[in-house]
Amino acid sequence: MKKYKVCVCGATGSVGQRFIQLLSKHPWFDVEVVMASERSEGKKYEDVVSWFISDKPPEDVAELTVEPLDINVLKKYDVDLVFSALPSAVAGSFEEELAKAGYPVASNASAHRKDPDVPVMIPEVNADHMQLIEVQKKNRKWDGFIVTEPNCTTTGMVMALKPIYDSFGIKRVIVTTMQALSGAGYRGVPSMAIIDNVIPYIKGEEEKVENETLKLLGKFNGNGITYADLKVTASCNRVFVLDGHLESMFIEMERSAEPEEVAEVLSNFKAEPQELNLPMAPKNPIIVLEGEDRPQPRLDRWAGEPELARGMAVSVGRIRKDPALENGIKMMVLSHNTVRGAAGESILNAELAIAQKYIS
Repeated sequence: MKKYKVCVCGATGSVGQRFIQLLSKHPWFDVEVVMASERSEGKKYEDVVSWFISDKPPEDVAELTVEPLDINVLKKYDVDLVFSALPSAVAGSFEEELAKAGYPVASNASAHRKDPDVPVMIPEVNADHMQLIEVQKKNRKWDGFIVTEPNCTTTGMVMALKPIYDSFGIKRVIVTTMQALSGAGYRGVPSMAIIDNVIPYIKGEEEKVENETLKLLGKFNGNGITYADLKVTASCNRVFVLDGHLESMFIEMERSAEPEEVAEVLSNFKAEPQELNLPMAPKNPIIVLEGEDRPQPRLDRWAGEPELARGMAVSVGRIRKDPALENGIKMMVLSHNTVRGAAGESILNAELAIAQKYIS
């Protein structure tokens, strides 16, 4: 199979590092270009990155020279595809420049998630939303495109909701999140603010969870997305955990189901990425755990197989009746926020776009 030459923008940040780590083992992609801020430009990647997700950066990327955010650089290296881990303030305009220049952009940034013609993707949940790419290209008269992913907390939650939504229907979701530090980036939360503490506020997070869920579970109508008809309310907290977002979910379903039925539906869930055998797709995208004290971030954040898909599965546990809600079920959901919720998701989006022939 063709190997695609890729660029990682924002390559020195926490999500950028995860992109580099995952792409170094990927059978379809070769990292040809790394881009970062002006202060890193012209230096070796290993000399400017504060690498913290393993012992050292992959050798094939460590020696690359960090390039500026310049489309001419991509033309020089004949890049096929761009992965964006840029801050949203920068991502908005540069991703548009890339798409105008003909590049497919798989973005982790939030800059374009609210755009009606930009697909917000979890491939197991809404693979048909990739059809928005054609709408986007027609609307904006460009040859490239932007495909993005939801907020990292939304990802784990909606993965668990999808089979329940399809099998039993959902009227309402109430969720309380316990979100890991890596979701805020390397310098995101000062140590003296989080040690021995929980911060019960993450700017903009609750709105993202509440809005993105409706788009993800919605239907492609030929020109855009008809949002799902359910109510979502969220309370988001930052906790003293390195990786892994844990969520306590309370679900009011349209029809009654026993916890054992819900567990079976979740365990048996598979979708287009599994059917296509995409490299980043876990064999079982949802893993139901039986222990009364699971899932836990330290034990379960790396769920998923084969090896490349470690961290791409969502773990669900403590499925039980919720008598306070009509047809109520409550459960705990865990996902790896920088793998399934960030870099890994974008890579899987790119794989799906290739499989669906939006990238040649």
